[in-house]
Amino acid sequence: MASARVVASRIASSMGTKVARPAMRAQFASAAGKRTITNNATPFQAVKRQQASKILSSTTRAFQQTPRRAYSSEIAQAMVEVSKNLGMGAAAIGLTGAGIGIGLVFAALLNGVARNPALRGQLFSYAILGFAFVEAIGLFDLMVALMAKFT
Repeated sequence: MASARVVASRIASSMGTKVARPAMRAQFASAAGKRTITNNATPFQAVKRQQASKILSSTTRAFQQTPRRAYSSEIAQAMVEVSKNLGMGAAAIGLTGAGIGIGLVFAALLNGVARNPALRGQLFSYAILGFAFVEAIGLFDLMVALMAKFT
């Protein structure tokens, strides 16, 4: 990125326009002038450096995600999509069970209140607890259906 700035400023200065140059470039140039290259490295150190670079490159390759394999034909891709949709539909059948369960919970609440109106508050709290449990099962089923579709 720094080299792109240098090239851009040189092009602009050759065109005759004044360009503000970054102050950091002067510091890098002075630091580069002070560097000296010494060749006192032993062969063992060179081998160590090579092994370290091999280990580093192998670990970076291991952490890279491999892309999903594309299917060889459009028919195979279409079959996979159809299978995902069928799996989502089959998993979504459980949502009807959650709906039936909620209906049964509140039907039992109405039945209990009709038999004993004095226990209305206590029965309502039990009904809300039962509703929460049935709804949680329905949400888990919906999650499984969406996982079948999008994974």
